[in-house]
Amino acid sequence: MPEHRGRKHHQDRVAETLREEIGAMIEGELVDPRIAFCYVSEVLLNPGGKSARVYVAVDSATPNIAKAEDDTVTALESAKGYIRFQIKERMGVRHVPDLAFFADRSGRFQARIEEIMQRSRKRQKPPVE
Repeated sequence: MPEHRGRKHHQDRVAETLREEIGAMIEGELVDPRIAFCYVSEVLLNPGGKSARVYVAVDSATPNIAKAEDDTVTALESAKGYIRFQIKERMGVRHVPDLAFFADRSGRFQARIEEIMQRSRKRQKPPVE
């Protein structure tokens, strides 16, 4: 079966545009106090383009980061209608995918793995020559 490279390229462009537009809204337009200092790390668009998963990474310097992530995702979910309306107006498209917001914890997990690896390297004995 032939690959649909044009369709994949289109989905990548739409996902990137969604990432930029939602990121701009989070930085400047959304004034909900529950939204912590964060950025949109990734947008994954379903193959049909009907829905998108938006991953939001909260700044690691935030105290009680787990609560900040939960509050931020809750606030973004409640502002979903406004975000979709603004995206429709800005992009000039007929259909905007349904958005689902998730906390992106990959950066924290990566930092934790690095910390554990550093500890294990320090505990290892140097090779005897």
